Amino acid sequence: LRLMADQPQPMAAPPQKAKLGAISFGLAIGVTAAIFAFVLGLAAGMLGWGEIVVGILSHLFIGYQPTFVGSIAGAVWAFVNGFIGGVLVATFYNLFLTTRH
Repeated sequence: LRLMADQPQPMAAPPQKAKLGAISFGLAIGVTAAIFAFVLGLAAGMLGWGEIVVGILSHLFIGYQPTFVGSIAGAVWAFVNGFIGGVLVATFYNLFLTTRH
């Protein structure tokens, strides 16, 4: 009987680099941004925390105010921006992943 150690072992293939799912990554970033914007809006309205940040973001997110309805509006805008940004980041990551050796 020959032992397995006597036989030459095949070369291991280099590990494949994982691509990001652009839509999944966009959804993850969008949901995270929406939750953050919603909680920040509520905290600013009820506790006075982050009022300056909400004021700054209200210039970008139409209707974003430190109220419940304003927090929902900010969450919707944050989701849209986060989704688009996440899709772009994942797309560029995948593009650069395939062009580098």
